[in-house]
Amino acid sequence: MAVVAVVGAQWGDEGKGKIVDILAAEAAAVVRFQGGNNAGHTLVVNDQKMVFHLIPSGILHPGKTCILGQGMVINPRVLLEELDKLEQSGHLAKADLKISDLAHVILPHHLILDRLREEKRSSSVPVGSTLRGIGPTYEDKVGRRGVRIEDLLQPARLRELINEAQSYHRPMFEAQNEPVPAVDEVVEEYSGMGRRLEPLIADTTGLLHQRLASGDHVLLEGAQGTLLDVDHGTYPYVTSSNTVSGAVCAGAGVGPTAMDKIVAVVKAYVTRVGNGPFPTEDDGEAGEHMRKTGAEFGSTTGRPRRCGWFDAVGARRTLKLSGATGLALTKLDVLSGLEAINVCIGYELEGKPYDRGFGTDYKDVTPVYRQLPGWSDDITQAKSFGELPAATQGYVNTLAELVGCPVDIVSVGPGREQTIIVNHPFG
Repeated sequence: MAVVAVVGAQWGDEGKGKIVDILAAEAAAVVRFQGGNNAGHTLVVNDQKMVFHLIPSGILHPGKTCILGQGMVINPRVLLEELDKLEQSGHLAKADLKISDLAHVILPHHLILDRLREEKRSSSVPVGSTLRGIGPTYEDKVGRRGVRIEDLLQPARLRELINEAQSYHRPMFEAQNEPVPAVDEVVEEYSGMGRRLEPLIADTTGLLHQRLASGDHVLLEGAQGTLLDVDHGTYPYVTSSNTVSGAVCAGAGVGPTAMDKIVAVVKAYVTRVGNGPFPTEDDGEAGEHMRKTGAEFGSTTGRPRRCGWFDAVGARRTLKLSGATGLALTKLDVLSGLEAINVCIGYELEGKPYDRGFGTDYKDVTPVYRQLPGWSDDITQAKSFGELPAATQGYVNTLAELVGCPVDIVSVGPGREQTIIVNHPFG
């Protein structure tokens, strides 16, 4: 039995979906432990592209138990849309999907609050919210006025909880001349969605513990990236949950000693969606090459991603935060065609070394680069690390040395088959 966690080590969009899809072949259960439909996992299987925002990436492997853990916040509308898509593609009949009864629900007033707050921030410090209601839902969760998946099955309790939450938020609605969603309509719609989802709702923590006791391989899947962690990221330009591997314990329902391997996913370069500091961002031809070649547009929002050079300083810190045992390096093929490739090996602030992590001064730091030779070869057909050009191997080895973590997996294209396994996390 082995338990492997997969987390992002940059600003999200690192390609975790593909890595989870690859590793899910060896797992009996795949668990998503945090976030909501502000994340997007793009999978390419048999030339078919599918994007999921809530359902774990292992869903395309028949017979795998896929769990939406209690650390998530779930929009039932979006979840049902994804289930309908799976059914149309023929995958749902073969799927084993379970939803935690304790996960919190994104309600209509959360979506409105998210928009109102971002509009209010726009003249000062816009965070760049995806406007999916994620933040307000987590706020209601910790404020003890949230609605959980299990409450969708009890209309009377659902009405009571929605009334309580709306009473708390009503001043904000009134101040912005925004109508409050009609409680009767919300209860009717969400109770109906609850009835559709009822066969999938379960005590997922108990189910997961049964899997562990049976000696099954388990894969734990995160969303976003460590630099967006609400505690450890580039605050306030962060998401509303903890994205580090430690969040697995609360979000999935396992103890820290359960994890055997922690795979940190990084792109061979760096991207960011939305606002906030990005020291290695490249606004020139190289950045545009990354954006076009890598199709760098958000799978959730469609927004163009900001692109830049690999940040070894930031990655070294994020890998320590999650206790990474190995790296999964994605989109290496995107760098093909660049004559020279920069790697950030340090920061400076006003001409002096800066080593204060992602504190308030971080937005003003200047990167210190090491330049490495590029390559022009098409590497998308490489089946082993030894088949990669010498310059490509040198780049990968340099990154591993700079961040102090071995590379377990190298992705050289979007397809499952375009993956080089150096060391398999499941052994």
